[in-house]
Amino acid sequence: MRLSSTLGSHWAVAYRNYSDDYVAAEDEARTIGAGIWSSQFVMPWDWRRGVRVVQQDDASAHADGCDIKGNINRDGEMIYHVPGGRWYERTRVDESAGERWFCTDAEALAAGWRRSVQ
Repeated sequence: MRLSSTLGSHWAVAYRNYSDDYVAAEDEARTIGAGIWSSQFVMPWDWRRGVRVVQQDDASAHADGCDIKGNINRDGEMIYHVPGGRWYERTRVDESAGERWFCTDAEALAAGWRRSVQ
């Protein structure tokens, strides 16, 4: 039996301090870059100690002038935020989740995103 058939979507890690049962499954997921291994994350035992993934600073991430933030909300709506908008400063772009940056309103609209109403 293939390990991945027992893993579901590769959304678990082996807690090696207590068991080796899932080490091979975790190693497989990491090798193929599946599930949590497809992006950055913090191991659960580190998260409980306060370790967090450091987000790249927006200013350094997009010094190219493309500063319109394409954000996907919890309902799956693709909304873009322009500088000076109410939620612009609080909005973070997670490109690994399908969010993205735009250079113009027209570009964002053409990609299927809608402008924030605030």
